[in-house]
Amino acid sequence: MPLFLKELRQATAKAVQMLRGARTQRISEPTLRYIKALVFIAALLPLANNAWVVVTGAAIDPVAWMTHASGRWTLIFLLLTLSITPLYRLGSPAWLVRLRRMLGCYAFFYAVLHFSVYLILDHAFDLSAIAHDIVKRPFITVGFAAFVLMAPLALTSTNGWMRRLKRNWQRLHRLVYPIALLGVIHYWWLVKRDHRQPLLYAAILALLLLLRLLRNKHKTRHTAGSSSDL
Repeated sequence: MPLFLKELRQATAKAVQMLRGARTQRISEPTLRYIKALVFIAALLPLANNAWVVVTGAAIDPVAWMTHASGRWTLIFLLLTLSITPLYRLGSPAWLVRLRRMLGCYAFFYAVLHFSVYLILDHAFDLSAIAHDIVKRPFITVGFAAFVLMAPLALTSTNGWMRRLKRNWQRLHRLVYPIALLGVIHYWWLVKRDHRQPLLYAAILALLLLLRLLRNKHKTRHTAGSSSDL
């Protein structure tokens, strides 16, 4: 075997070993709480940035700025939430899964902020105008549908609800996939010219859905193979 191939093989084996070690590595609860605190603070930075832009007058249209920024960060946190499981299966540390709930809650937080700006600042509680938008404007229809579907997921995100719903909890929280899809469609239909950013989010979501589909297909084959061996 050529020397460079031997070195490449050794480097690959070492990388795989490191990934396996990182996956099984455990961290202490104080360290995990510290990581969670950092993530909690980092997730508020977009809100702080939006407030700074509005207060300093950097935004030409503050209401439009807050609406678009909060909606964009809702979608970002949804995609981050969906990426946790694939990253774990690809070898990321197990403690990363412990951050998934917080990221999902922040997705709902920014969704509430997004809708609140639309309800209060954009339409001044004009419910008839909002109802007209929901019915007549497709991008608002799908956006509102995504927001409504997010509410029960946020409500049942606690350990207590996990115990009450049992297996139904997992079934309910699979709604996050159609919610993310509706969010991407909402953003795509909102943007009239430059679709590069919606296209990026759509590509990330498509990759995450493909990974899940392949995982489910693998599990189905494995289950069928195990059953045939009995």
